[in-house]
Amino acid sequence: MPGRLVILAGGIGSRMRKPPEKVIIDDCRLTKDADEKPKAMIGFGAIRRPFLDYLLYNAQEAGYRDIVIVIGDKDDQIRLYYGEKERNNDFHGLCISYALQAVPEGREKPLGTADALLQALVMREDWGDRKFTVCNSDNLYSTHALQLLLETPYDNAMIAYDRSALEFDEERIEKFAVIHKDDAGYLRRIIEKPSREEMHQARDPSGKLEVSMNVFSFYYPLILPVLQAVPLHSVRNEKELPIAVNMLATEYHGEVMNYPLSEHVPDLTSKDDILRVREEINRLYKDFRY
Repeated sequence: MPGRLVILAGGIGSRMRKPPEKVIIDDCRLTKDADEKPKAMIGFGAIRRPFLDYLLYNAQEAGYRDIVIVIGDKDDQIRLYYGEKERNNDFHGLCISYALQAVPEGREKPLGTADALLQALVMREDWGDRKFTVCNSDNLYSTHALQLLLETPYDNAMIAYDRSALEFDEERIEKFAVIHKDDAGYLRRIIEKPSREEMHQARDPSGKLEVSMNVFSFYYPLILPVLQAVPLHSVRNEKELPIAVNMLATEYHGEVMNYPLSEHVPDLTSKDDILRVREEINRLYKDFRY
């Protein structure tokens, strides 16, 4: 059956609105896009296609067809581009639907990535007995990574990225959540801001340290009650997907298999990422005709 994919694009992108700290952007159109559009809609490549186009292309190449994009309540850009119907917009053979993540009254931001995924699953009750993949809209995951999660025989799985293969500066890489798994490859815990001891415990027998880039596959009936129960983070005041995954693997006894992968993941978090992402897209998609 065609793969099902949820893409989380409901964040407000506050970091992208800030001026760059380390680079000078030599294209005013990129700066304008970053200031006015969702991150996923910033235009790249020779024909200036949205960043999200490249992720959707990789997803389609991996075998996904049924796509749910979680959008914010003030986001018209994604709808105008990919189709204005709530469900079943055709985009180059993909079937695109939308789930709305509104900002609750009294808050300035949405409730976080776990809530975003919950909104998608509530909207797609017809997925109720199936598996699906979920990922961020501001990371360009490879076709290979997405295919691993589509074809996994396990109910729940995630990609464990070799930290040494990520082409970011050390200061940034050190902020990524570390994966602690058992000898069989199942997740024990995703560790945010790990201590030295926790990092030592998380290393595999060869000394490799793996991190999460927030791409997972889940079995709908297993993850839904976890998303409904996940608490607000004590500091960030959001319901976060990594916390839900930890709960799934411990309190709810839902084993999460890790697939080791050694490759870079282009990331579009702030304006400082724009030039690097432009170079990466120009290199990876020289003849992009999607």
